[in-house]
Amino acid sequence: MAKPIYKRVLLKLSGEALQGKKVYGIDPGFLNFLAFEVKSIKDLGTEMGIVIGAGNIFRGISLSSRGTDRVSGDYMGMLATVINSLALQDALEKIGILTRVMSAIHIDRVAEPYIRRRAIRHLEKGRIVIFAAGTGNPFFTTDTAAALRANEIEAEIILKGTRVDGVYTSDPLVNPKAKKFKKIGYLEVLKRNLKVMDATAISLCKENNIPIIVFNLLKKGNLKKIISGEKIGTVVK
Repeated sequence: MAKPIYKRVLLKLSGEALQGKKVYGIDPGFLNFLAFEVKSIKDLGTEMGIVIGAGNIFRGISLSSRGTDRVSGDYMGMLATVINSLALQDALEKIGILTRVMSAIHIDRVAEPYIRRRAIRHLEKGRIVIFAAGTGNPFFTTDTAAALRANEIEAEIILKGTRVDGVYTSDPLVNPKAKKFKKIGYLEVLKRNLKVMDATAISLCKENNIPIIVFNLLKKGNLKKIISGEKIGTVVK
């Protein structure tokens, strides 16, 4: 069995990833695929926290552009991340993986309140911890939540799962001539305005020296290859 090169990581997923082949909501087939990808990391002994977006269900920013109060829209988006987190928890526990959903907004009936020390204790006990409701504050994205939680739990790296195999000069799904970066610096990402993560998240990672690997989540085995040390995707550091 391959040996992991990371002891603790944070996996960042977009809400759109959970759509799978659907145009909205959650694809049970993809959820099952994702659960087994996470299990492959758990079996190696690596501790993992997960942050999921809500774009498959709700986008507060797009709603606010149509007249809804931005703060209300952002809180609605946070609640949508709780739905996604509970769905992933269910998929993971069906294949025997112990998980905890920890929410930045108190919803005691469905999730534990986020407490840093408790989250770290869950990780040390071998549980997958899913961080829901972003940072618990409006105006901050789940990218920023991922960078924040990665710092708090002392993760060695952030793994950003996407639909493409790395960071490109432009969207490769739109521009077939776009060139891929094997490595790129934080400042270059900001300067080029590349859509890796938002500027706040990139700045937070830069200040605390947390690297980011952007990779294709849809390709089976990629997650395990990264944890085992193979050069997959693009490294931002």
